[in-house]
Order: sequence, then structure tokens, then C-alpha cells
Amino acid sequence: MTDNRSRNGHRNGVAPGWHSPHNHYLLFADRVYKTYPDGAVRALNGVSLGVHAGEYVAITGPSGCGKSTLLNMLGVLDRPDAGEIYFRGEALTTRCDLDHFRARQIGFVFQSFFLIPTLTARENVQVPMFEGPRRTARQRAQKADELLALVGMSQRAHHRPMKLSVGERQRVAIARALANDPVLLLADEPTGNLDSENADKVLDLFTKLQKDRHLALIVVTHSDEVAERADRVIKMRDGRVVADSGAEIIPTPDPAATS
Repeated sequence: MTDNRSRNGHRNGVAPGWHSPHNHYLLFADRVYKTYPDGAVRALNGVSLGVHAGEYVAITGPSGCGKSTLLNMLGVLDRPDAGEIYFRGEALTTRCDLDHFRARQIGFVFQSFFLIPTLTARENVQVPMFEGPRRTARQRAQKADELLALVGMSQRAHHRPMKLSVGERQRVAIARALANDPVLLLADEPTGNLDSENADKVLDLFTKLQKDRHLALIVVTHSDEVAERADRVIKMRDGRVVADSGAEIIPTPDPAATS
């Protein structure tokens, strides 16, 4: 793996003498930086935050503040330029099996659903199971039926996405996200394409799932109504965390001050 050093020469941008509290959290972002290839936009500027098991967190902020980029880092869909993501105390950027890790530990819910149009709802829910614990075809189908029942979609199990309403597609996407019983659920603007009635149904479902399954749930949103459902609200601006209702903001140490 490439030695991930920042411009000050410290590995992962970490200054000597800085001790990360990552072992106290299910998921911890430790001074994460991300700049897009053209170099014109620093999407994340030394973000540090921790999320406990079973915690419901909303990340808010204006467009372009870095919240979706941060969610991609937390879900290891992308790698930081500097800094580290820890899961149960283990650094993730050094793992070589991230696809396997994501499939078994993390569920994703996206604004645009990303259901496969040629598959039924039941078949879409089964897709992540091929990367999860070994199951027979019968076991996969049974698990999909259980999850569709959980989100109130049993009666639509054999319909393809084009035959489902927008709200129904999102509920199928949530069932798919739960296919391998993750401990962490990440949702990027999950109500962005929904009317208020369907948005409320999805948010009620998130609350129930988070409490019943003791899921850590992180939701990125522009909506104050969505954020109000969370136990904790983190606000971002210009690639930084500027407010955190549930904890003190974890400071980013100045490498120059400790070098």
C-alpha cells in the first residue's frame, strides 16, 4: 500500500504526539482530507468525528460542504488523501478486502435507489447476499421475503422497479441495504426524491430499524425535518465540522505546532 503522507511528511497527515480516540467508537474518522483531482476544491479539510454503535447521526450543511464526500469516506467507497478511517479500532485504508468488508458490515441507501431495473424487488434485495455469508438460493429468497415484509413491501415482491412508486423503490432499497445484517447503515439524502408522506414513512422506518436492530445510522441531508429525527446533528461547512450537538468537536491538531 502506498505510504499515505501529507505535505508535512507525517504519515496519514498525523503529527507526532497526537493520540486518536478511535478505539472508543464503532466508526472514527481521524483528520481526514480529500481534494479532488483538479486541486481546486478541498472537499474535506481535516475532519475528525466518531460514531458509537447504535447511534443515529445526521450530517447537514449547504451544498458543496463535503458531507456526501465524508459519507463516501466513512463507507470506504473512496479513500482519503490523508488521515484514516477506523472501524472497531481497525484502520481501513490498509485493508485489501474492502468489497468483502463493506458487503458484510455496511448497508447503503442512496437518493436515487440504484435498483437493477430488470430484477424484481425480491431479486434486488438478494443482490448483496452474493458477497455476504454463504446462503443457498432458497435461503436468499427467504431472507429477501423477511426483509420485504419488514419494510411493508411483501405484496410488491415480484414487481420490477418501473412498476413501483418512488416511495416503494426506496423501501426496497432499504431492505436491500439490510441484506447482510450490517451494523452500520449509511444514507445519502434518502428522502430527497420523496414527497412528504413517503419521506415520513421512510424516516419512521429508519427510527424503528435503528432501535430494533441497534444499528449505527448516519444520514446526510439538507432537510431540517430529517435531521430532527436523529439523536445527534453534525453540521459541516467548507469541508470542516463546525457544530456537533452530541459531543465536543474533535480538534484537528496543527502539524506544524508539534513537529
